[in-house]
Amino acid sequence: MSNIAIWNGTSTFTTGSTPFGFYDSDSAFSADADKVALWCAQRLGFPLVEVELQSGSFYAAFEEAVTTYGNEVYQWKVRENYLNLEGSLTGSNLNNKVITPNLGSIVRISETYASEAGAGGETTWYTGSFTMVNGVQDYDLEAAVSASGYTGSIELKELFYRAPPAIVRYFDPYAGTGTGIQSLLESFGFGQMSPGINFMLMPIYFDVQKIQAIQLNDSIRKAAFSFDIHNNKVRIFPIPTNIATGYNDKMYFHYIKVDERNNPVVDSRTNLITNVSNVPYVNPVYVQINSIGRQWIRQYALATVKEILAYIRGKYSTVPIPGAEVTLNQQDLLTDARAEKIALLEQLRAMLDQTSRKTQLEQQSSEADFIQKQLANVPLPIYFF
Repeated sequence: MSNIAIWNGTSTFTTGSTPFGFYDSDSAFSADADKVALWCAQRLGFPLVEVELQSGSFYAAFEEAVTTYGNEVYQWKVRENYLNLEGSLTGSNLNNKVITPNLGSIVRISETYASEAGAGGETTWYTGSFTMVNGVQDYDLEAAVSASGYTGSIELKELFYRAPPAIVRYFDPYAGTGTGIQSLLESFGFGQMSPGINFMLMPIYFDVQKIQAIQLNDSIRKAAFSFDIHNNKVRIFPIPTNIATGYNDKMYFHYIKVDERNNPVVDSRTNLITNVSNVPYVNPVYVQINSIGRQWIRQYALATVKEILAYIRGKYSTVPIPGAEVTLNQQDLLTDARAEKIALLEQLRAMLDQTSRKTQLEQQSSEADFIQKQLANVPLPIYFF
């Protein structure tokens, strides 16, 4: 194997010099690549000692440092905003977008309760019916639904058996008794109009008593119809009689399909944010990274270069020279590189946590409390009139 020349202290960055080429077209990255290479080499002792690397090793470490910085920043952004991002479209790049908190995910959760309460939600309510038969008291709702082609489990939500409210049989309270002539007007379609018998406005308790009288009359003098439901089986009380076929012989109900209610997937589109892996953050634009971030990147690149150099020097623990041998510092480099990487990552994560929405709100609240305490010590003026 021929000898491979090591880095001689000069290099010229060109497109394609990095393994992935994420930032090769970025003018700021291209301008800094050779500077970072020289800085890392000098931190390792060059030119007093040789650094057994090539320019490509420095460029690779620089690219890795920028990518690691972007990953840490955007992972934090995902953690900070995932509840607000889940369910939105994946089509747009979020790198430089302001994410505003919203109630979308909370509303999706609450819609499950709305479905159960019959106030909306994602679960569809279907309408079914069964035909009542004279002398038959029990009816199977699942059998009624299966007749329409659905054979899965259902859950009854509402049975449409309600007596008309008493107020609809009260007619016009301005008509005095609400009976008699008003009934005649109702037959001609004039029930919504005052018959003009008198113009006395009755007190509200009169209307309430009248409605109660109608309800009591119905419960005593008329048959009390009711029903009982167990396991989607309906029992009607009393046993139906005198039901004319085709006339008022059906009873309707609302139900849901259990498999639809239990299905957790409410949106099957493939272009939605569903997990942290498809949140649309991409590699950072190096030219947009400020000086604080670039210094972190340079330090991480140096730690990576140390790690690469340690692996190279670890191939031989000693190198023979005339009359002696040289012991290489592979273990020191590797230990320093790993410790520096861990420290840099912890420093960056701590800084990101300090800028989280929760921490910033707590800090603003604390500042407001301190300001109030300071203002409390300011003497209040006394005005004389």
